Amino acid sequence: MAPRYAPSLRYRLAPLLLLLQLGFIIIFAFFAEIQSKADVDGEPVSNIYPEFQDVNAMAILGFGFLCTFLVRYSFSASAFNLLVAVIATQLALILNGIEYHRGKIMLDLRSLVEAEMCTASVLISIGAVLGKTNPVQLILISLLEVSGFILNKWVLQILLKGHLMDRIMALHIFGAFFGFMLTWILYRKGSEQRFEKEKFDKKTGLFSMLGTMFLWMFWPSFNSVLVDDGRKLGAMYSTYLALAVSAVTAAAVSVLSSPKGKLNLIHMQSCILAGGVAVGVSTSVIHQPWEAMTIGFAAAVVSTIGHRYLKMHMLLAFQCHDTCAVLSTHGLPGLLGWLAHLLLQIKDCDDHTMAIQFAVFHICSLLITITLSLSMGTITGLLLKVNLWRPTQDKKCFDDQAFWEFPHLAALK
Repeated sequence: MAPRYAPSLRYRLAPLLLLLQLGFIIIFAFFAEIQSKADVDGEPVSNIYPEFQDVNAMAILGFGFLCTFLVRYSFSASAFNLLVAVIATQLALILNGIEYHRGKIMLDLRSLVEAEMCTASVLISIGAVLGKTNPVQLILISLLEVSGFILNKWVLQILLKGHLMDRIMALHIFGAFFGFMLTWILYRKGSEQRFEKEKFDKKTGLFSMLGTMFLWMFWPSFNSVLVDDGRKLGAMYSTYLALAVSAVTAAAVSVLSSPKGKLNLIHMQSCILAGGVAVGVSTSVIHQPWEAMTIGFAAAVVSTIGHRYLKMHMLLAFQCHDTCAVLSTHGLPGLLGWLAHLLLQIKDCDDHTMAIQFAVFHICSLLITITLSLSMGTITGLLLKVNLWRPTQDKKCFDDQAFWEFPHLAALK
């Protein structure tokens, strides 16, 4: 007989989803308007749509397949990723519209792309608690984190007059530290011993690698979609070169750090993306190919070493059970990209006063982003600990059967 799971989703997930969606419909009905002009910021829609497709593929296919490496949680990993993405994107459209138009939500492809990029911070964070939360908790995470990330954008714009690209690309740092706080607050006793179902095999590893390939292929579009036309090609080249170098470097460091001298599948799935993360944070100041390649090399080294050693040390020292090691995949490369941005900007600045001023503003932007991400992560984590949401039991973590119907496992009557 199949194991019996508490039917908690009926009275929590369904009302929450219906209430949210009806609320979104009402807001869009009264406050949203689709721009009817044939171009967006002077650029034809036909030129923007391929970039939107690339970003959409990253959010849905890339992150969705990337998290399917767990043997008994692949259904939930891919489907819940889609559920979180579409809800977070709708909320981001509303909040961004209010931020920019003071009460009137103007919709076009550019605003949709920006909303999906805000959603990427949520998709990063949920990787830290992958398999240990139920869908209701994931929806709450998406609502609170998107709100926090857009608040961070607003604060950086008002206080520091930061560029849109720099504010958006803070998503890697924001998402990683938000997820760090979540996994610290939601820590489960006994996590030092691997969960019974927290494992992967060849089949799920292959699907997860497919997600990595989607992310790797479309990352140049992700990093360049909001860049001005004059620098868009440079951003694409820089991202591709950084990704190429990080793929080669991650493979080499993975072999060198392995006791048996073999490649590690997790390293190849996550660390080859480190160059794209780091260059995305610093793309506005990269002017030479070797700069992007150097950043990609350093990011891969830092990310691979972090995957090999940091995840276990974080678990033992700080009681942070980070399922997907988002701190090593996005947090450390993001911080490296921030440092590269600072150094390259100072190098290109002839005026020492301007260089000092930029350094102060740049450091303040990082401190604000980390402070808000940790604060919002703390608030969200404390909210998720309330028993009202029926947290997943330890023995049911990383198990699709807690949430999905499997007819071939149904008990015969």
